[in-house]
Amino acid sequence: MPELSPTIGRSGPDEPHDEQPYTYRREPLSEPDWRRFPAWRDVTEAEWRDPQWQRVHCVRNVRQLRAVVGDALSDEFCADLTDDQAQWATMSLLVPPQMLNTIAPQAVPRGPGSLTDAFVHDPVRRYMLPLRSDRTDPALDGWTSHPFASRDSLHEQDMWITEGLVHRYPTKVLAELLPTCPQYCGHCTRMDLVGNSVPQVAKLKFSAKPADRLDAMLRYLESSPGIRDVVVSGGDLANMPWPRLEAFVTRLLELENIRDIRLASKALVGLPQHWLAADVLAGLERLASLARSRDVSLALHTHANAAQSVTPLVAEASRAVLATGIRDVRNQGVLLRGVNDSPEALLDLCFALADHAGVTPYYFYMCDMIPNAEHWRVALHEAQRLQTSILGWLPGFATPRIVCDVPLVGKRWVHQTTEYDRTLGISHWDKNYRTRLDTTGEGPGDGAYVYYDPIHTLPEEGRTWWRERWGTPAQGATPLPPA
Repeated sequence: MPELSPTIGRSGPDEPHDEQPYTYRREPLSEPDWRRFPAWRDVTEAEWRDPQWQRVHCVRNVRQLRAVVGDALSDEFCADLTDDQAQWATMSLLVPPQMLNTIAPQAVPRGPGSLTDAFVHDPVRRYMLPLRSDRTDPALDGWTSHPFASRDSLHEQDMWITEGLVHRYPTKVLAELLPTCPQYCGHCTRMDLVGNSVPQVAKLKFSAKPADRLDAMLRYLESSPGIRDVVVSGGDLANMPWPRLEAFVTRLLELENIRDIRLASKALVGLPQHWLAADVLAGLERLASLARSRDVSLALHTHANAAQSVTPLVAEASRAVLATGIRDVRNQGVLLRGVNDSPEALLDLCFALADHAGVTPYYFYMCDMIPNAEHWRVALHEAQRLQTSILGWLPGFATPRIVCDVPLVGKRWVHQTTEYDRTLGISHWDKNYRTRLDTTGEGPGDGAYVYYDPIHTLPEEGRTWWRERWGTPAQGATPLPPA
């Protein structure tokens, strides 16, 4: 992980250097010019701000990407992306124009292949349009997946009380209302459930009807006075018809035991046009008013990983959502190698969110141990150094915690590990409560909660230890077993 450089900063050439490793300056936001892409040359601002236009014109495959960008992406790049989708990807392609427009935002096509390098090295491209060559980088030493990677790495389905309702913490639940999003991130922790099936992964399907699933969730919450906090997620709530979502949240607000409701939508960043729609804002205002009348905290959580994703439209949408009266908009990013694994990248993102969009930096999750994700994951000690590096720059309430979502435990601050063997990359974690799996004897028991660093980040002694036990890592992707 790169250290903060003493020469880094944004001071001008004639300004004195204050010798700090990072120089804060409130940089203005800019909306990249979508007209730089051939297919969008005649798209008007009114069309660009239309959520339906954005949804219709999402990029779903390499052919459509080529149609938007033209021949400014090389044949080699397109073949690399095609190979990834066919052999490695756990998520299908789905990139809204808003998000695609933030990839290589300053690069303008100037001939065949002219955007290729800018796309290859772009942080947003790395998780929205992953390449086969990302996953098979020689630096990974062949470990494209960790031996303990799994389709449902957090065991959320094992902790379903009713279909889609995860009861992992004593007072909190996660309600997975739907299995789709307006955009699909390559690193999605719910790759087992969310999105279309891909050659590597036949996705799990909900068996009950949507209305029946939501009714079952509400019945369980009504009968469980010890639950006070509901994260309403999916998938992404922006894909749920607003009347159905509003009706569900309204019924949550009628439950006396529910004191906190958090709505989850990456679309605030990937499709801000949805959250600027008049019917959505009017509905949010109704929910916020009802929440205030019942002394319930209602917030929206989003997911931005790179500062360039925070554009004026994103800021406008966030401010509009806050103006409805909800308590907060917070960001839960994912710590990803090559995307935001430097203090500068994290601080730039946090300041962009806080200064312009009114979004509170909240968490950065270490990338979960899903298959074919080792090129994104960082070691625990790298995450610990990053957390230390960003302390002191932001207000305390806006300093994000970097957390490890430990299987069968939950979120743990990266400095909370009880034991950590950096040679083998094995960390041990405690928890002070029981999940349903623990109480039924299906959990591993005290002292057995572990997390693993990527093997390619270990010293040679550690790599040898893993090779002796697991053999030479596979060089090719194979389909994952069914759920």
